[in-house]
Amino acid sequence: MREISYMEALREAIRQAMEKDERVFVIGEDIGIYGGAFGVTAGLLDQFGTQRIIDTPISEAGIAGACVGAAVTGMRPIGEIQFSDFVVLSMEQLVMQGAKMRFMFGGKAKLPFVMRLASGSGTGAAAQHSESLENWFVHVPGLKVVMPSSPYDAKGLLLSSLAENNPVMFFEHKLLYKTKGPVPEEMYTIPLGQSHVVREGSHLTIIAMSVMVMRAQQAAETLAKEGIEVEIIDPRTLKPLDMDPIIKSVIKTGKVLIVHEAVKTGGFGGEISAAIMESEAFAYLDAPVHRLAGLDMPIPYNRILEYHSVPQVENIIEEARKLVKGAY
Repeated sequence: MREISYMEALREAIRQAMEKDERVFVIGEDIGIYGGAFGVTAGLLDQFGTQRIIDTPISEAGIAGACVGAAVTGMRPIGEIQFSDFVVLSMEQLVMQGAKMRFMFGGKAKLPFVMRLASGSGTGAAAQHSESLENWFVHVPGLKVVMPSSPYDAKGLLLSSLAENNPVMFFEHKLLYKTKGPVPEEMYTIPLGQSHVVREGSHLTIIAMSVMVMRAQQAAETLAKEGIEVEIIDPRTLKPLDMDPIIKSVIKTGKVLIVHEAVKTGGFGGEISAAIMESEAFAYLDAPVHRLAGLDMPIPYNRILEYHSVPQVENIIEEARKLVKGAY
């Protein structure tokens, strides 16, 4: 199978969805002539024109409001927020309106839009352009939250999100855009709410999200040389969350490490931990559930400080060793 980048996989999903359904359009800042802040929409303006690839003023509230209004009147918009941090400017449109309309109208209104957000640190973009805010939206009934970690998942999950009749918050980590992997040329979907066992193991379960899946895999390779076999599970969609593979893995290994880039306080790791504790897997735990997450601080501009503010491969290795060897 051919290999393409995460960025190219997203672009292909958007192009195929637009070719299939004339109701699909893209709206955001610099997505047309410039091709998007990270190049995802490059070339789409030439194919689809300014009526379907719509450059906007610098107004995240305007982008989100246009998506809500267009979706409820029958279109299927894709909004792009250049940096996920700026989504705070569109909370009224997304949370007060988009998330609630279908419920408030007794299911008669449909809100089929996807909001794409470039998320995470690692590019030296400092405190206002590097946050991981996905859990804010997990907390909101009516919104679905997706975080693909590979090119294959990026395309399949985006196409599934575009087929939804509910709003989807689609978080794309900036460091993943250039990563490559096998992706089919044809259209395919990955159902929302289906966790993926990335690697099988017997000594420790690592539940990782977004770029942390890649780092967990790198850590697992090192740990395997020491005789520690790690099982890695990627939820892929935070809402709806598929707990079945996680529970089965915890029953098998008895030890759990949850890894995400967002700050620990109020992060999604706490939700997974609570779900494990409330499940049958609790009785099989040989140690407390551990979370490895970003520090409770704004992301620093200094590249060295930035590096140490979120989990890295060596941190995952260290935490895994401690858990497996009973050092806690």
